Amino acid sequence: MEGLVEALFREIPTGVGSKGKLKLNSKEHRKVLVKGARWVVEQGFGSIDDLEHSESGGCIDGADPDLISEKAYERGSPQLGTLGSGNHFTEIQYVDEIFDESAANMLGLFKGQVTVMIHTGSRGFGHQVCTDFLEVMQRAVKKYGISLPDRELACAPFNSDESRDYLAAMKAAANYAWANRQYISHWVRESFMHTFGTGPSALGMSLLYDVAHNMAKVEEHVVNGTKMKLVIHRKGATRAFPPGHPELPGAYKETGQPVIIPGDMGRASYVLIGTERGMKESFGSTCHGAGRLLSRHQAIRRARGRSIRREMEDMGITVRYTGRETLAEEMPEAYKDISNVVDVVHKAGLSKKVARLKPLGVIKG
Repeated sequence: MEGLVEALFREIPTGVGSKGKLKLNSKEHRKVLVKGARWVVEQGFGSIDDLEHSESGGCIDGADPDLISEKAYERGSPQLGTLGSGNHFTEIQYVDEIFDESAANMLGLFKGQVTVMIHTGSRGFGHQVCTDFLEVMQRAVKKYGISLPDRELACAPFNSDESRDYLAAMKAAANYAWANRQYISHWVRESFMHTFGTGPSALGMSLLYDVAHNMAKVEEHVVNGTKMKLVIHRKGATRAFPPGHPELPGAYKETGQPVIIPGDMGRASYVLIGTERGMKESFGSTCHGAGRLLSRHQAIRRARGRSIRREMEDMGITVRYTGRETLAEEMPEAYKDISNVVDVVHKAGLSKKVARLKPLGVIKG
């Protein structure tokens, strides 16, 4: 495990302001923003199967690179193919418990199986896009006479120029995120192959699902008995579509969409499936993680005088990290118990539990 974690840490750039191994020119960067993971696969990083097991096929149409600021390009260009910091991670896990044998079989999960979970997004690129358009939306609030209780809720009418531009820029950030995860997935596979001296077919490492988080999508939902188009904002949430939904790939038409809810690096993460009840009650959405109990500053204070890395090793978990305070900020007790959170989701019928994954090795920024 130590050798494998070291290989992953070596292959995947991590940490605040980390720079990737990729050297894309301006034309290539723009293609990433338009085609997302599709363009990455075309360059030989992954396969068509990866795209078939990604939300929206790893690319959302309608992105416009011309709406991206020069500063966003400057921040995003060197960070493509990097993990970042904070709660982003690459984690080696194993399937500790199966809750739904039939669904697990259809998802290709079994007890004792080794898995890898990757959590990262659009890095500084997406952050800058958000920052840029927050200013645009704040001006729009005044322009359209919108009254808001908090300036962070800045918005504009859906059919306005401001909204159309923002959605096209946000789609570019989403495509950047899918591309970012696709690159990292490729390097995860390479790290396993090099460590074990075997080929991809022997490893059998196939993508379960790549699902977006922290974005808005135009979707069709039933409201008071009427089917209508809505802008669904999923902040701290992910999509969780039920069995039979037309946007799901054939492999998951019967089970429903795989739902991934990561916990903290010391306890567990979960795989669930979307439900019809969740579609009706939460617009096909489920929480994105356990949620924090302690702020980052509170966690750092709580960790003083302790070696979080040693505590993790005592739990049998190998950790590599970049930031000096990363482990303190991300220590297990800084988060709610993921099992309690997932039980609420399961009992509320928003998503259905399939498997619990326990950590073995963790890469943090």
